[in-house]
Amino acid sequence: MECSAGAGSYPQFHPALTVNALDYSLVAAYFLAMVWFGLRFRKSREGTEYFLGGKEFGAFSLCMSTMATQLSAISFVSAPAFVGLRTGGGMHWLMFEFGVPLAMIAIMIIVGPMLYRSGVLSVYSFLEKRFGQTSRLLLASLFVLMRTFGAGIAISMVCLVLASITGLAFWKMMCLLGIVTVIYSLEGGMKAIVYSEVAQMIIKFLGILVIVAAGFYYIGGWNAFLQHVDRGRLQVVDFTNTGFDGREFGFWPMLIGGFFLYVSYYGTDQTQAQRILSARNEATVRRLLYFNGLFRFPVTLCYCIGGLVLGSFALANTEFGARLPSDKPDLMIPVFVANYLPHGVIGVIVVSLIAAGMSSYSSTINSVSAVVMEDFVARFHRVPKERYVAWSKSVALIWGLLTMALGFIADRIAPTAIEAINKIGSLVYGPIVGIFLLAALGPWVRSSAANLGVLAGLLVNLWLWLACKHVFWLWWNAIGAVTTVLIGILLSILTRRQSDPAPSLAGFIQVRPGRESVVLLLYFGAILVFCLMLPHLISNP
Repeated sequence: MECSAGAGSYPQFHPALTVNALDYSLVAAYFLAMVWFGLRFRKSREGTEYFLGGKEFGAFSLCMSTMATQLSAISFVSAPAFVGLRTGGGMHWLMFEFGVPLAMIAIMIIVGPMLYRSGVLSVYSFLEKRFGQTSRLLLASLFVLMRTFGAGIAISMVCLVLASITGLAFWKMMCLLGIVTVIYSLEGGMKAIVYSEVAQMIIKFLGILVIVAAGFYYIGGWNAFLQHVDRGRLQVVDFTNTGFDGREFGFWPMLIGGFFLYVSYYGTDQTQAQRILSARNEATVRRLLYFNGLFRFPVTLCYCIGGLVLGSFALANTEFGARLPSDKPDLMIPVFVANYLPHGVIGVIVVSLIAAGMSSYSSTINSVSAVVMEDFVARFHRVPKERYVAWSKSVALIWGLLTMALGFIADRIAPTAIEAINKIGSLVYGPIVGIFLLAALGPWVRSSAANLGVLAGLLVNLWLWLACKHVFWLWWNAIGAVTTVLIGILLSILTRRQSDPAPSLAGFIQVRPGRESVVLLLYFGAILVFCLMLPHLISNP
């Protein structure tokens, strides 16, 4: 790697070869706190309390929990590496956020109220009320397979990163992080997960700020950063890239494909929709979505700036640059933490990374066990009410151990974890949100038509994956959703009987757009303007 300056003009720090007793004590204190959370909320008496926390949560705790689940170890480590080091990377990662405020509006007025009013525990059991058992089992199966695969990949990645910092063997990190997460998820249920994720979100954001501040310190401040930053990485918005010619990360696929992805992720994926179902009332649901739509972008901007600063430091400092393998940009943050931060601060960052891994992993364990219990076990076997929680904990334990086992062989399944997880999600998210939109259209949409619409959406996306390499995978979310909805509507009209309700859009909008929707729409405009101006703001402070 070529470097424009030597190390002599930058603050010096003796590299930390391993974490010391202070760092380990911080990590141990964090693990003990997580176990305490699980034991503190272990007295769940029924399924609603275990999986939905008794529907007692307010907007702040649910918002922090939602953001903590989204800010995974992959975001914490790989997104900054993409911005700062990866070939073809840069600040256009921020375009992933363009669809978020618009998706929150759609969920607030269509999907969220529909799900909350249904009173279900699993979002896929809602589909049985509208479209029958086939729809429920199909969507639940897709969710379980997708989330189990993703959880194994994610937990493997964070343990590899932690092993590179701490010096502990990979298998030891897997067992330690996995077992502690399973314990507090298993014992405390949704209450332990949500309240622990409030603390985890604060810890993770603190870790991001520490890395950004340390990066500026070692590169020599803002002016030195401006001297060494790669100007080609500053552009965010590219209107010319359609995503249909083999190129990626253009404005239109990121906006349109991202919109459908986030509507599906936050509105129909059990890991996130479970927060909607856990809310105290519909007003809490609106505030949850509103806050998430506002606060996601600043958090993403912080870790993207951190990636840009560390990438510039790698160009400016021969010592740091030489430590980074050219084919492994994801090691940027682990190498920086282990070699340039003092003990104690290393412990804080390690805890931040552990929190990033735990938050997404615990949510997956809880949501997958909820779906397995509601959509498979309880659906086909009568579970005594007094034994429901015990059975649920057994399912959670089995699924936790299964994902841990998958983590040990994750590198054999998908050597590029981020691309694998994103592509798997984009393959199914469009058809999933499509069938929920069909459900919102009303009773005139026939069950068989909706199910065939889902299958058509999946087949079209699979064809795009295998045969149309020039179509950017983020488009699959929009194409799969539109295909599902169009096929569902068309078949419903063609097979309509005289006794069936007439096709109508009445009832599609569950709640009239309110003040929150207007603010989020204006916020989208503000984000777009800010991103257009960002290269000039950094180049000409």
